[in-house]
Amino acid sequence: MVSALLRNLAAQTGANQHRYVITLNVPELVELEVPAALPDVVVIRNAAPAGFGENHNAAFRHCQTLWFLVLNPDLKFHDPLTLCGLLAEATDDRDGVLAPVIVDERGCLSDAVRSNLTPWSLALRVLKIRSGRRMSSTLSNSSQFFWFSGMCLVINAAAFRAIGGFDERYFLYCEDYDLCARLYLAGYRLRPVSSVRVEHRAQRDSHRKPRWLYWHVKSLIRVWLSAVVWRIWLTQWQNK
Repeated sequence: MVSALLRNLAAQTGANQHRYVITLNVPELVELEVPAALPDVVVIRNAAPAGFGENHNAAFRHCQTLWFLVLNPDLKFHDPLTLCGLLAEATDDRDGVLAPVIVDERGCLSDAVRSNLTPWSLALRVLKIRSGRRMSSTLSNSSQFFWFSGMCLVINAAAFRAIGGFDERYFLYCEDYDLCARLYLAGYRLRPVSSVRVEHRAQRDSHRKPRWLYWHVKSLIRVWLSAVVWRIWLTQWQNK
């Protein structure tokens, strides 16, 4: 998937102007294919698997730019101007994080923009997925808190640095919620980019693999016991 994403990125307009930091979290049986069109590639090979947040914090230390992108390997850019379109929006230092519209392989909207992470919001999402109902990435009220799923994020480097980056206590799942919540509470905007679409082929490992389900539940419990979620709930209550 990483090699396929790199080939996809190499076809993007202006792709050779950026640095790409790739983390190989576990040993791979196949050789990583880096296109010659991407001249500045840093490969991090972990001696032991690390969590999502820890890996991206380590990758961020190789970035010297004002903005950086977090990209899952299971993404696909159909338009060669996708990368340009995303970066063209990253100009306002009041923005903490931007995210494109996410669609699945059928072109249907995914629920990549989500309301506050509560037990009832999670239950509703599970019911929608199991019933086969379409998930929406649109916002009904942009003044309320929402958060972006972390498969494709454009992050303000100064804001990321100011709040201490990802919380590495989250091994997997919910670190994207925590990051968005802390940026929001620090006064930064969370802005959807409706003009750009990216395809995401969701793996949904927590739906069928016990270890991933364990990580998901553990992270949810950490969120619901954290001061961050209570501050978000209090902010929402005050804004009603």
